[in-house]
Amino acid sequence: MLTTLAGWRIDIIVQGYPGKSVCHGGLGWSTIALLRGHGRVVLVDVGSFGQRQPIIDRLRAHGLAPADVTDVLLTHSHWDHSINWVMFPKARVVIGADELAWSLNEPWGTTPVPELYVRELDRSAQTVRVRAGGEILPGISAADAPGHTPGHLIFLLEGDRHDLVFTGDAAKNRAEILSGDADMTYDPAISRRSIEAIRALWQRKPGTILVPGHDLPMVLEDGEPAYLGTRAAAVSSWFGEGLEQTTLFQLTIG
Repeated sequence: MLTTLAGWRIDIIVQGYPGKSVCHGGLGWSTIALLRGHGRVVLVDVGSFGQRQPIIDRLRAHGLAPADVTDVLLTHSHWDHSINWVMFPKARVVIGADELAWSLNEPWGTTPVPELYVRELDRSAQTVRVRAGGEILPGISAADAPGHTPGHLIFLLEGDRHDLVFTGDAAKNRAEILSGDADMTYDPAISRRSIEAIRALWQRKPGTILVPGHDLPMVLEDGEPAYLGTRAAAVSSWFGEGLEQTTLFQLTIG
C-alpha cells in the first residue's frame, strides 16, 4: 500500500518506468494506481495491452475483478495510458472534454492516440467528460496540465495534512520534475509551465506525494525528491538453445 488519505486507500498496482525503447518503438510502461474508498473502486490510468494480465492479477490480489472497478480516471488519451478502459464494463470513464475532442481529430496511423479506442470512448455511455475544477470523486479534483497533450489533466487528492498528485505524463519522471524540461511534448514552454504548477502543488503541504506517469511515487525530503518503494523492472530473454535457458537483464540501478 502506498498510503491512506481522505478516506481512500491508495496502491500502485503497476509501476511506471522512466525509460524509452532504443530500437522497438514506444516502451510505454505507465503507472496504474488503485484507489478504494467511499464505496468506490478507482483506477487512475489503465495502461495498454501489455499491462492487461498484471492488472487482472493485481486486482485479484486485492480481492477484486475488473467488473468491480467503478471509476477510471484518464490523465490523457495516449495508448499507454488509455487503451484498457475497455476492460472495465461497469466503470464510468472520466477524461478531459478537451482531450477527447482533440484526440478524435488527430490523424490516423501517425500518432500515439489509439484511434479506434478513442472513437469508441466518444460513443460509449460509460464516458464522462470533465473540465478542470470541481470534485470528480470525494476529495479528488482535476486540473489542467497541457504540454504532453493539449487537454492533459492531473488529478489532485486533497487531505488534511498532505495531498497526493497524479501527474500522468505532464511530468513523466523525476528528471522532468527536477529540470522542468519535458520529452515528447508538443510545446516545451507550455510543458514547463505545467511542471512549475505541479511543483507548486507538491510544495504546498509537507508530505505531499507525487505519482508521475512513468516513475515511482516520491515525496520531498529536505527539498529533494525521495522515492517511495523499490523499483522492479527486468527483461527475460531467450538467447539459448531451449526455453529453459533465459538471460535476465535488470533495468534498475542502485
